[in-house]
Amino acid sequence: MRLASILSEALRNIASGTSHAFMMMLAVLIGGTLLGGYETVNIAGLENQAAARVSAYADARAVVGGKVDGSACDRLSYGMGDSAASGAMRQATAVIPASTPGRELTTYEVTAGMLRMVSSGTPSSRMDVSGAWVSKDVSHDFGLVTGSRLQTTRGMLTIAGVFDWPNDGRDTRFAYAMLIPAPASSGTFDECWARSWPESEQIDSLLLSTVASSSDGQRAGVTGVNKGFDMHYDAQASYHARMTRWTPLVALGLGLLLGLVATRRRRLEYAGALHSGQGKGAQLLEIGVETLVWAGLGTLASCSLVVACCLRLTHDPGTVTLASLRPPLMLFAGALLAALAAALPIRQSQLFRYFKNR
Repeated sequence: MRLASILSEALRNIASGTSHAFMMMLAVLIGGTLLGGYETVNIAGLENQAAARVSAYADARAVVGGKVDGSACDRLSYGMGDSAASGAMRQATAVIPASTPGRELTTYEVTAGMLRMVSSGTPSSRMDVSGAWVSKDVSHDFGLVTGSRLQTTRGMLTIAGVFDWPNDGRDTRFAYAMLIPAPASSGTFDECWARSWPESEQIDSLLLSTVASSSDGQRAGVTGVNKGFDMHYDAQASYHARMTRWTPLVALGLGLLLGLVATRRRRLEYAGALHSGQGKGAQLLEIGVETLVWAGLGTLASCSLVVACCLRLTHDPGTVTLASLRPPLMLFAGALLAALAAALPIRQSQLFRYFKNR
């Protein structure tokens, strides 16, 4: 049987409705979209959970109870990745604005690394360490913006920037405060903070290595900057333990079922074709072409919907798309394999048995 004849026969079966291609394609489309979309939504939820932790400084740790070497603290983040940051801070003499002599502003001296950490939304190239930085609440109450000048009991201070420090469970000391940049080599500091994403298991020991001496006989320890989140959170473990990790296998099983049903319901037709002289190879090729059409179109449509969902819902569409496309692709592979595998046992000699059992 010539290839053109086989392809023509397969297309006629699809066009005439003999293969029920539209219903099978619809089943593949719905199954692939639901399973792939469920994977996307689940991973997007994990992404949002991680993003919430990072934005709330739940990934930041601080060493307290000792005197910290500021230079060592600032260098702590080197080699830990682009998202890592570290810096030191210490309590300073409160600033009293001349306009409100009875109202003190809690003030801290911070290294450049700490300033980069608390003003994470500001590019390093635009970081101005020549003046004081104030929180948004202070900026609002005193009408301060970048470049403003504030007369205080310590003289005129220039506002180099404004940072946001919301009340989301993180350490509240910076919520209403002024930060004065100080050289990292200017003595010791009270605390060293460090953060990195993904979170490093070595960050606690690295923080302790910056302690130059104990403070008032206390033993230095490491604590979380935001204690409102689970400190034992493991993003990688959460991803590998997600419920939808089994969706590719579920999709494969669904594909096998669809391919099996598509072939078994036409056993009488296939046995009759063999009885009429069609070769087994030509029949398998015809079944493969028909399955490729309805399963391929359904998979293509479901993959398009899943990709659109990834682009809309996720922070890293490329990586999430690779995971989310596995279910529809596994469904397609299962349908094709099952359709061909179910056709292999069909023989011409079984024609009358299929006829009696129809």
